[in-house]
Amino acid sequence: MPDREDDMSIAPLTETERPDMEAAEAESPKVEPVPDWIIPSSDGFTAEDLDRLRGIPSHTELIDGTLVFVSPQTNFHMSTLFLLESELRRAVPPDLRVKREMTVTLGERQRPEPDVLVVRAEAVKGPKQTAYQPADVVLAVEVVSAESEIRDRERKPQLYAAAGIPHFWRIENVEGHPTVYVYELDPATKAYVATGIHHDRLKLTVPFDVDIDLAEIDDL
Repeated sequence: MPDREDDMSIAPLTETERPDMEAAEAESPKVEPVPDWIIPSSDGFTAEDLDRLRGIPSHTELIDGTLVFVSPQTNFHMSTLFLLESELRRAVPPDLRVKREMTVTLGERQRPEPDVLVVRAEAVKGPKQTAYQPADVVLAVEVVSAESEIRDRERKPQLYAAAGIPHFWRIENVEGHPTVYVYELDPATKAYVATGIHHDRLKLTVPFDVDIDLAEIDDL
């Protein structure tokens, strides 16, 4: 049989047949670099990392060296925060300040963000401040959400108590109305002791005089 070229061979492309590689590259999607916070180190993150990680979602917390992201909040959660913040601002004495959704550095790998804080006035340093210290905090408040039940009911109170924060309130959604569980720190055991459960009205004398009609949430 006479020699012939292999039918499967491919002839070189002419200049007009060559694909426009630059155009193809321009049309291909660019792969964005992976943020530092996607893959933590083997030791986990530190409290200082929250201020340096670029692109981190707002209101990210650090608990036990792990980043915790905030889910979309419910109307109950936001209405409760508005009511509580407004009433506390009217009630606090001049040497205290009410802050909302600010982190507290409790340790090297602990930087939670309570829903509401009452801090000492001298602890407020300026508009660029991103965190408080445990000694600055008089009261920490958590409004429990479905995705944060274990953290708000168990882990966060443990951390706040161990750090010496004297007062803690946990607010639960009971049929659309806030129920406030009030705790005070036992300095001997460094654990919280329940001092009351408030359904319709929150009336206390410590850490300062406060009287909040919890039913007002229906008007918000």
